[in-house]
Amino acid sequence: MSVIEQQLIKALEQLDEQYTGLFKWLAYQYDPLLGGFYYARSSKESTHFKPDIESTAQAINMLIRNDALSFLPEEIKNKLIHFFQRKQVKETGYFLDDDPMMEKDEVMVQRALGYSVNALKRLGSEPLYPLPLKAKAAPAFTKSVEAYIEKWKSIDLSNSWRGCDLLATSCIYLQEMDEKERLPFLNAATEYLASLQDQQTGLWGEGSLYVQISGTFKLHTFYSKFHIPLPNRDKIYKSIITCLRTEKAIDMCYIRNPIDLLVYLDLDLSDEELLEIIQITTKNISRLKRIDGGFSREIDHSPKAPNVAQVKEGECYPHMPEPVFLGEGLVEGDMNASTQATLIRMQCYRLAKKKVLPLQEEAVEFFEYVESIS
Repeated sequence: MSVIEQQLIKALEQLDEQYTGLFKWLAYQYDPLLGGFYYARSSKESTHFKPDIESTAQAINMLIRNDALSFLPEEIKNKLIHFFQRKQVKETGYFLDDDPMMEKDEVMVQRALGYSVNALKRLGSEPLYPLPLKAKAAPAFTKSVEAYIEKWKSIDLSNSWRGCDLLATSCIYLQEMDEKERLPFLNAATEYLASLQDQQTGLWGEGSLYVQISGTFKLHTFYSKFHIPLPNRDKIYKSIITCLRTEKAIDMCYIRNPIDLLVYLDLDLSDEELLEIIQITTKNISRLKRIDGGFSREIDHSPKAPNVAQVKEGECYPHMPEPVFLGEGLVEGDMNASTQATLIRMQCYRLAKKKVLPLQEEAVEFFEYVESIS
């Protein structure tokens, strides 16, 4: 085994050390009465919050990534199913939390729809009612290709992350279309995105380098979902490696988004670059590990309202939605960051072309605790 191979294995071992106590933290977030998961410890211990759609779906993703969902007792699976089904609005097909501000945030509404449908599918169930397109409750911009592209053109990309998030999440409606109906939308969307991509950096929109990479990450979900080649991959890679070397990662998304993009780009990396990327990632993620076992979304604390956390201090973005508060904003683990942390681990192993072993010993703690409170 070469020296650099030994260093790579050591780097992955150091990454794994960051996950001690994570599943015990996850188990504490579960509410056996309501059947969902809270965003953070402060959310559960406060009287102001309830389990929410995103946190519950993210908890399920954490279990899936560690081959643990299949071991979940049927009683808990059924509670999770009922949690999501109760959130669906019969008349529109959307899935909404109780906070009235959520309905005013396009990204949250569209993301909750995707989260809920996917979670129900993974739990062996489905929505109770037709989804928005079939319920004729989808936005007017879904009615024609021209209206769809006009909607995209109206989205401000001065903050690439927020703007590209709006672009990407709107694609949830295209998934409901049949292939023949969808194709003209995809062609027009691809052409529009090509006209906006920076030909020097491979990125979209404006903002700091991490913000632009995060926006590009959001758009890669569009390209990958519909099996469309992502243009200028080499240039995107150069932007990512420059960012990792020169910028400070103050948000868990700034750690996850580049790694996710690198795996998707599927480029031939040198052993030296691969080791450097994983070492930087491990160092960055260690700064967000908390004593409760979870990870914080931001370097100083967990954001109270993750739906507006994309715009950092000193940055601006017009027409920001109202905050949807999920926690107290303490120095604590939160579900948004912790689910990303489990994905980061998987992607680092994939990048290194190593088998991704589940955190089985950690998952045992989850089941023991959940069974004790159920």
